[in-house]
Amino acid sequence: MNLAEHLPAARVLPVITAVEVESTVELVRALQRGGMRSVEITLRTEQALSSISAVKKDQPDMAVFAGTVLSGADVQHAVAAGADACISPGISVELLTSTAYAKVPFLPGVASASEVMLGLEHGLQFFKLFPAVAVGGIALLKSLAGPFPDVRFCPTGGLNRDNFRDFLALPNVVCCGGSWMVSETLVNNGNWQEIEALAAEALSTGN
Repeated sequence: MNLAEHLPAARVLPVITAVEVESTVELVRALQRGGMRSVEITLRTEQALSSISAVKKDQPDMAVFAGTVLSGADVQHAVAAGADACISPGISVELLTSTAYAKVPFLPGVASASEVMLGLEHGLQFFKLFPAVAVGGIALLKSLAGPFPDVRFCPTGGLNRDNFRDFLALPNVVCCGGSWMVSETLVNNGNWQEIEALAAEALSTGN
């Protein structure tokens, strides 16, 4: 996967917490019908790795990011499960080294200029701003654009149906992450049509 090509096309990356493999597959099918071609499945549950494998088998053209990757072991497990890329809430030398060794695209979380500089030292250009709203949101992104004109961000954390387009309007934002279209309530109730509609709405360029 080439992040330079893939992230701008993704526009919105749904952040999924996989509770059950079967429901996660159904969820991703609904997102796919809504036009989405990328999902993030966080490594926060026991079913996460199995869900990544199941989704890739069911939807081989869907780009699956393994989220909440915290260690080198997580990188190995995610790649073995079939993940196309890794996302972390933070950045560390261990993760930078592990993802480079595994030759898997990596979107590390950053919240400061120093963390961006660490990623740049390892050849990265794309970062996840996290938790976006809590660390400064749009104001921080505008501030970072000056010293880092070539860096691009995927803000995640605090984004919702009402504010995500404000982030996408920034020139240094290539996509954003959110969970409003994959909420626990929607998934538990099997509201696949509503999820599909929310996915389509998120990909729409209209207001």
